[in-house]
Amino acid sequence: MYTVYVLYSSKFKKIYIGYTSNLQQRLLSHNLIANKGYTTKFRPWNVIYTEIFDLKNLAIIREKQLKTAKGRLFIWELINSK
Repeated sequence: MYTVYVLYSSKFKKIYIGYTSNLQQRLLSHNLIANKGYTTKFRPWNVIYTEIFDLKNLAIIREKQLKTAKGRLFIWELINSK
């Protein structure tokens, strides 16, 4: 099982899109463990959206879709509707 996820940093108004086979561990990595990279600068992160896939290649395809302008618009509309 693979999870496509969207993280949101309300403090910095930033989003991050990724996929993983272990969402809990990946969120921990974004918030606590990783000391380099994009997500480190904008902590803390919260999971605001997920989709589950049986196959890795399908998760990768969906991740890429969400990273397009149309996908990011969908995410921002989701954030603004809350």
